[in-house]
Amino acid sequence: MAEKFFKYFDQRYRKDILRGHSGSYGPIVTISRQTGCDAVAIAKRLVTKMNRETGTSQWRWIDKQVLSDTARELDTGTHNVESYIKRHELSGLSEMLMAISGKYISDSKVKKTIREVVLTICKEGNVVLVGRGGVALTTSVKRALHVRLVAPFYWRVENIMKKKELDIEAAEEFVVDTDEKRYNLILNFLDKKPLNLDYLFDATINRSSFSVDQVAETLCLLYKKRMEAVADSKFTGRKGPLMNAYG
Repeated sequence: MAEKFFKYFDQRYRKDILRGHSGSYGPIVTISRQTGCDAVAIAKRLVTKMNRETGTSQWRWIDKQVLSDTARELDTGTHNVESYIKRHELSGLSEMLMAISGKYISDSKVKKTIREVVLTICKEGNVVLVGRGGVALTTSVKRALHVRLVAPFYWRVENIMKKKELDIEAAEEFVVDTDEKRYNLILNFLDKKPLNLDYLFDATINRSSFSVDQVAETLCLLYKKRMEAVADSKFTGRKGPLMNAYG
């Protein structure tokens, strides 16, 4: 009974806050990354710095919570939603979920629920969202800083070799495969399919040039400048007829 009540409450809560205009959501920071750039470590350090500077504990980082929240809303297992994230392709997903859970869950419903979960998190604000296609799902959020972490291929391969204890061939394959899936995941959540994804990001940082702590410190500064720009009534940012038409 309690479980049904909380599920009902979550659904009502999500509908209520999603009625608001997404331009008022946030503040948020999204971190997209090439494989092997230590995004989670940077997100943790960034949250610590943001809370220290604000004198609060409001800031938090989100990664796999998106999966668990989506699974709860769909009344299916987290591993099912994670399969969606990893596969990045919409075709065939509904059949897989139906076989595992014993009920039909359409690809469009999974995609819609992930979008709602992410926007619910954004409405609450003060969150650093790592990956999960977050930059594509939050393009309408005005109070946002979108960052991309990159690094040379073999710098990332070496990092993956150390972290996952893989040989060079396995690490190369892992980096290439994961990069492709992350790229396609972002594309799948965009309404328009651009020639490249560069325009989505406010800043791109070469992880190999800076330590984890230095990147986190830089993101703190970028966040402040981005919020100043958003607060400037003369600053149009991502708005404009050409932007709306072509991205």
